[in-house]
Amino acid sequence: MAETDLGQMSGPLTGNKRTAYFFQPEICNYYFGAGHPMKPIRLKLTHSLLVGYGLLPTLDVYRSHLASHEELAAFHTDDYTSFLNRINPTNAEELAEQCSTFQVGNFTDCPAFEGVWGYCQMLAGGSIDGAVRLNAGDADVAINWSGGMHHAKKNEASGFCYVNDIVLGILELLKVHQRVLYIDIDIHHGDGVEEAFYTTDRVMTCSFHKYGNFFPGTGDVKEQGHGPGKGYSVNFPLQEGITDEAYHSVYKPVIARIMETYRPGAVVMCCGADSLAGDRLGCFNLTLDGHAECIKYAKSFGLPTLVLGGGGYTPRNVARCWAHETGVLLGQTMDDLLPESPLREYFRPSYKLRLGVLDDLDNQNSHDYLHKNLEEVMEQLRQLPGAPSVPFQNVPPALLPGRASAGGTGAAGSAAETVDPDTRDLAAEVDAKAHAGEHYDVSAAAAATALADSGSVVKLWDGSQEAGGEDVEQLQVQAASGAGDA
Repeated sequence: MAETDLGQMSGPLTGNKRTAYFFQPEICNYYFGAGHPMKPIRLKLTHSLLVGYGLLPTLDVYRSHLASHEELAAFHTDDYTSFLNRINPTNAEELAEQCSTFQVGNFTDCPAFEGVWGYCQMLAGGSIDGAVRLNAGDADVAINWSGGMHHAKKNEASGFCYVNDIVLGILELLKVHQRVLYIDIDIHHGDGVEEAFYTTDRVMTCSFHKYGNFFPGTGDVKEQGHGPGKGYSVNFPLQEGITDEAYHSVYKPVIARIMETYRPGAVVMCCGADSLAGDRLGCFNLTLDGHAECIKYAKSFGLPTLVLGGGGYTPRNVARCWAHETGVLLGQTMDDLLPESPLREYFRPSYKLRLGVLDDLDNQNSHDYLHKNLEEVMEQLRQLPGAPSVPFQNVPPALLPGRASAGGTGAAGSAAETVDPDTRDLAAEVDAKAHAGEHYDVSAAAAATALADSGSVVKLWDGSQEAGGEDVEQLQVQAASGAGDA
């Protein structure tokens, strides 16, 4: 495949040594229930396209590990993770009080489906793995399309999200990087991630989302953080029907100013495909190329980047989006005609990669509306004192062993610990220890326990196993019984 001229829109991607791709085949088999918008089968469709386009040989492909209680406890409470480990459709009535407390069950948007704990372990494990890989210097980009569950709270499920893998990945990155930038281009506000870091300057959250009579109801431009985190939560509210050109007219100036002012050491992106035109739950009018340009632009700054999934409720279009964006991150040109694959019939009748826009959806974002919000965000960023710093201390151990390659630096297994402390590069070993205003961090005891209990990443040798032919709903019903044992 020929390389794409990435300079046409945002300049070439720089410093891209390797791209790591984390995938757990069993996660595709979970089933949220009849009629539920969240369909994990979208991950199988995405993987099928990556196989069909021949992208897997250009990726470092890994089977993500199952996140342990201790790893999830880096953010979530013990009683909540213990509940997730117990809940299933047969005991939901018995645990009705806890279901109400933790907002899980048939009366919520987060049902107690069979195997919910294994599902949470898989998606969280992939994001933690990706962060460890980036910290090790073994990849410049790490992809986990099963992640991006940005609504989950510390002790509560929300918006189809049970555990917040994004927060867990950011906490891992903070062990090495002074500052982390989180960018959210899902149509819904990234409220769970913002809430987790609302009072710290170690993480800047930046969300572009539909606002006004739309879930979750948060994300006003005036929500800017609190205490030490004041000014480090950036929100850009949008209205329905926004187009590529209008979106980029505010996205690029904001991201460029953040990079200049905040100077992050790493970037985490939630790339929800529900901001595409024609999504089942969305109301934006972005094309595949317009959506991908946001990732391309963020990556053009040359920082270690963790790329995660998120929303997206028209499975065939989600797969198109994330497969295309994988190709963009690799600098690959992808034919518009979809390749032959066992799941190609899901993409009928067009069998094309790219999508059009909705001609009957008006753009409700006037120039004045966008300009007013852009001015307010720019003023917020202008008032920041500059890039906050962190005292030098030893880097905490990575949660999982055996992650770094022989050439990795600062990874799990901590090669830096064997280096003379008077000669090693301390700038690469910035501590992620909690300071005033930061609520969540991994204790040494929890990290030590996780090191003892968890396994290592296993590289996938076969990416070609695909199911075929059936309708999405039927395929997930058939797979659901097996998923509970995963």
